[in-house]
Amino acid sequence: MDKVEISGWERSKISNQDQKTLKKLGLLKKQDSLIFPGDESFPCPPIGYRVNFIDHLIRGLSTPIHEFLHGFLFVYGIQLHQLTPNSILHISIFITLCECFLGTHPYWGLWKRIFYLRRNNSRNFVYNVGGVCICIRLDVDYFDVKFPDSVQGWRRRWLYIQEEYVNSQEYDIAPFDGAVEILRRRSWDAEVTAEEKMATEALMKRIHQLPNTHGEEMSGVQITAYFLRIRVQPLQARKNPLWMYAGEKDVDRVSKDLSVKDLERLIRRFSSLSKKHEVPTSCRVEPYNGSHALPENHLVLSSLPPLPEGGEVDERAVVTDDSQESSRPESEVAGSHKSTASFEEETESDPSESGRSDSPPLAVSPRNKMKRDEVEDSGTSKPTESAAEETSPEEEGAFNPYDDAGSVSSGEEEEKEEPEVHGTA
Repeated sequence: MDKVEISGWERSKISNQDQKTLKKLGLLKKQDSLIFPGDESFPCPPIGYRVNFIDHLIRGLSTPIHEFLHGFLFVYGIQLHQLTPNSILHISIFITLCECFLGTHPYWGLWKRIFYLRRNNSRNFVYNVGGVCICIRLDVDYFDVKFPDSVQGWRRRWLYIQEEYVNSQEYDIAPFDGAVEILRRRSWDAEVTAEEKMATEALMKRIHQLPNTHGEEMSGVQITAYFLRIRVQPLQARKNPLWMYAGEKDVDRVSKDLSVKDLERLIRRFSSLSKKHEVPTSCRVEPYNGSHALPENHLVLSSLPPLPEGGEVDERAVVTDDSQESSRPESEVAGSHKSTASFEEETESDPSESGRSDSPPLAVSPRNKMKRDEVEDSGTSKPTESAAEETSPEEEGAFNPYDDAGSVSSGEEEEKEEPEVHGTA
């Protein structure tokens, strides 16, 4: 049976409790910083605003967005609404890991060694909203992040967030397009270069040590708890890296400290921890910060994803022989370490299906021109192709970083609801 393509948009339903959560987290401080939609079933952001989701904001996303996320969206050729909440949390954890426990800026080569992207489809549906998920390569020893099987109702909690910009960026992220087709690109599973691999060996060794050192085992849940506790949004462009965090008076904090009860409630919401599990509200490894400085002569690496102002990037080329589609929902793998693959479904839309675990696609480098049919078959099915134009250039002949043509499809993810609210925050 052919899959039905669905945009995933519907009328936003934001409750009073959702508003209270945003206020408590310091995300509603400025007047008109957020606008709650009215009765529209498809987003139409006012000038100066962008579409976002409550479940993205509470997982560490704020404007102006971090340069790493800016380049990430450009290289992968995707929009924020196409990422699932668990994928947003993956990036927040990675940036916190780099800045607080590795003592370096988020490093693009390190990201590529650990993660790849794939579409997030359910058994019968192909979604645009939440149609892309971040996965961990099976040969990587990474943290147990304990993501939930699903984040229920997140697609119905969208709003408009005021745009903010970083002066050094010539281009902002691509204009919002709620119907743009998801196009898989070479970058989704491109391998690191020899230089990147060499530069990240010490970082990979440290990542292996952190969850495996007896008595000091660290988890993705601990990293999540740390950035929630210090009240800094990892995915926001900040004045200082987290290894310079200065405590209660830090310039990048968005709110006062959360109570232990509120912190534990958020961690349970973001994870698969049940009430019988103890919630780790602190880290077993001391993070770098203003009172625990980086070691003397510590090498701070810096390597962001290519940004639009740098020109077109080979890895952004659309893959026309797309053999890596997965129809496996998140719940198949969410309980294990490799669940970090995060296939996220919306439980009321489609029942989860069980079955064997597919292997992730092997890394393919655009440099060696390796054809996808020469790569070992991962056991996934091949979708049908369709071509689409993403955006048109504003000027004839001018470089537009968001202009592409290609092929592909999309997919999905889903927490609780109550009376809704409309209007300006």
